[in-house]
Amino acid sequence: MTRLSVVIITHNEETNLARCLESVRFADEIIMADSHSTDRTVEIASQFGARTFTIEWSGFGPAKQFAVDQATGEWILSIDADEALSAELAEEIKGIIAGAPSCDGFDMPRLTNFLGRWIRHCGWYPDRVARLFRKGRGRFTDATVHESLVVDGPVGHCRRDLLHYSYPTLEIYFEKFNRYTTMGAEQALARGERSGLFDLTIRPAAAFVKHYISKAGLLDGMEGLMISVLSSCAVFIKYAKLRQLQRKAGK
Repeated sequence: MTRLSVVIITHNEETNLARCLESVRFADEIIMADSHSTDRTVEIASQFGARTFTIEWSGFGPAKQFAVDQATGEWILSIDADEALSAELAEEIKGIIAGAPSCDGFDMPRLTNFLGRWIRHCGWYPDRVARLFRKGRGRFTDATVHESLVVDGPVGHCRRDLLHYSYPTLEIYFEKFNRYTTMGAEQALARGERSGLFDLTIRPAAAFVKHYISKAGLLDGMEGLMISVLSSCAVFIKYAKLRQLQRKAGK
C-alpha cells in the first residue's frame, strides 16, 4: 500500500497547528521541522504522533527541504501550519495516491482567509501551489522566502481547495508584512538590485492597480480594497528597506 508523508515547518504555531494536523490525520506519517518554538507547538505535534526535528533557521526553502529529506513515504505532501486541507481536497489526495498516477507532482488551488473573509480575487485565488509529489521527484528551492517546489516530471492539478488561514487579524498581517518585506529586500540586495525613484513611486502604484482593478479586488469588498492598498505599501516598504541596505553596504 502506498504511504503518504506530510511535512511541515513550524515556529510558535500553537494557534494554527491543531487545525492543520487534524486535516491530515489520514497520512501515514507527519514530519515536523521546528525552529525552537517556545509555545505549545511541539506538545501539540506529539499529540498527533508527529516526528519532530529541531532545526536552526536558515530560511523557508532549506527548512522545508530538511523536512522532506526525513520523510519515508512514497508520496510527500508539504503543508504550512496556517493551512489545512479542505475535506474535499483530502479525499481527492487519497484518490490520487491510490490510483497510481502518471504524474510525479500535483498542484492545488489555495483559498486565503483575510480578516474572516475568503478572498477570491485580488490575484490571491486560485494561487495554485505545488505541494504533493512523489518522493525523489521534488525539491524545494533554497530561497529564504517565496520558496517553491520544483518537480522533476509531469505535474497534475487538484481541483479542491487548500485552505489558508494566514491573516486572522491585522496585527498578524503586519508581523508577517515586516518580516517578509525585510527578507524580500535582503534577497533583492543579494541579486544585485538597487532601489530608485521608479521603485518607490511607480511600482507601488502599479501594485494597487494590479490587485484592485486588473485582478478584480473590488469584488472582494472592503477587504479587497484593504489588500490592494496594503500590497502597494508592501512594495514601497520592500524597496525602502532595500535602499537602507544599499546605504549600509555603501552601494
